[in-house]
Amino acid sequence: MKHAQALIVIDVQMDYFPGGNYPLHHAEGVLTQVEAAIHKARAAQIPVILVQHIADPAKGPSPFFNADSAGVATHPRVLAAAAQAPLVIKRFADAFDDTTLTQTLNELGVSELLICGMMTQNCVTHTAISKAAERYAKVSILSDCCTTVTEMLHLIALSAVSRRVNVLPLAEAL
Repeated sequence: MKHAQALIVIDVQMDYFPGGNYPLHHAEGVLTQVEAAIHKARAAQIPVILVQHIADPAKGPSPFFNADSAGVATHPRVLAAAAQAPLVIKRFADAFDDTTLTQTLNELGVSELLICGMMTQNCVTHTAISKAAERYAKVSILSDCCTTVTEMLHLIALSAVSRRVNVLPLAEAL
């Protein structure tokens, strides 16, 4: 079945929450927004794709997202909201880089990307402006469904990327 849009949920993993190895600004509030985005996408029959970062063990221990650690797990509330969603494993900031994301999107017949998740200035923006993302008719970042270390860094990253992709709140996207 062809779908014009897909919601890509990037790295909403336990290390980014209080008690994890790298807690982010407003992580709980963004988690609630990501859940809302997943529910809206499901209601509109828009496929949801989860992306999970696992540190490359060949590079030695990482500060976070080490395989088999509690922090590498996708947040259980995301897993519950997006039950049965395809999961793409990545080792680099760009979710297209050496992953199954392109294949998954092709199988779904996707032509537009809605991107949300964690580390606005890194994995979210790198995926949105990836060379591989250029093939899609429209790429949007859901501004209120992302976060990073500080609010200022989040806003700077969104401003910087806004010249290349759409940056809009959930209410305007879905």
